[in-house]
Amino acid sequence: MVSQAELNDDIAAGESPDRPLRRSLRRLRTWIDTRPRLRSIYRLTVGILGGGIALLGLLLVPLPGPGWLVVFLGLAILGTEFRWAKRAANALKRLLARFWAWWNSRKTARA
Repeated sequence: MVSQAELNDDIAAGESPDRPLRRSLRRLRTWIDTRPRLRSIYRLTVGILGGGIALLGLLLVPLPGPGWLVVFLGLAILGTEFRWAKRAANALKRLLARFWAWWNSRKTARA
């Protein structure tokens, strides 16, 4: 079983701004930001794509499978462009971390 500290370290390593893919995406984003029309198209595309994926995830929640994972993916896509989505995703991450801590303590108490 992975400890909470190990999980937090893995998340921090993945979010590091020094990773090559992140640097490339930052350069692309800077190029997009210099062109107002392209920036508007980009924001619209991110909104439609992220919103569609989040809605699809909500439809999948009652079914067996990765419904909530798809919702988080949609919020992550939206969070690249919209602050409210980033705040919502962070709040859901904190809520999920508290739930897993409660679940694990409950499971160990039963054992």
